[in-house]
Amino acid sequence: MTQAKPRFRTFEEYLNYDDGSDRRYELVDGELVEMAPENPLNAMIARFLLVYFIQMGISIERVGDKQQIAVISAKATAREPDLTVHSEASAAAILTQKQALLGLDMPVPTLVIEVVSPGKPGSENYDRDYIEKPKGMQGEAFLNFGGLTQTEQQ
Repeated sequence: MTQAKPRFRTFEEYLNYDDGSDRRYELVDGELVEMAPENPLNAMIARFLLVYFIQMGISIERVGDKQQIAVISAKATAREPDLTVHSEASAAAILTQKQALLGLDMPVPTLVIEVVSPGKPGSENYDRDYIEKPKGMQGEAFLNFGGLTQTEQQ
C-alpha cells in the first residue's frame, strides 16, 4: 500500500509536521520534497564560504546554514539554501522563530547561496538548481556557484 505524501496549505502546517524520520525536506508548492544527500564537494564549498565570511568579520549570527526561506510561489514553498548571509534585521527575525524558517513577511537576507550540482540543460539537477530555485528567490540576493564539473578519469 502506498502512503500519500502530505500536502500543506500554510507554512505553519509544514513547520508542525514530523514524520518521525531524520529525512530533510523542502516544501515545494505545498508538497514535501525529500532532499537528496549532500554532494561532499558542495558541502565543502559551503563550509569554506561560511568560514570565509566569518573571517571577513561577518558575525556568526548573520551566517546561516540549514535554514529555510519561504519563497514566492502560488502555494506554500520553502527552500533550504546551502548558506544564507543575513542582514541584521533578518538575523534578528529568524532567531525569534521556533524553527529556522525565514517567512515572506520577514526582512530579506543580504545573500542567499546555493552551491549547484553539475548538470546539463534539461537534466533534473540543472532544472532544479538553475530554473526552479531562482524563480522563487526574486527580490532576494541569490547567488549560484556554477562551473564545478566532475569529469571521469580516462
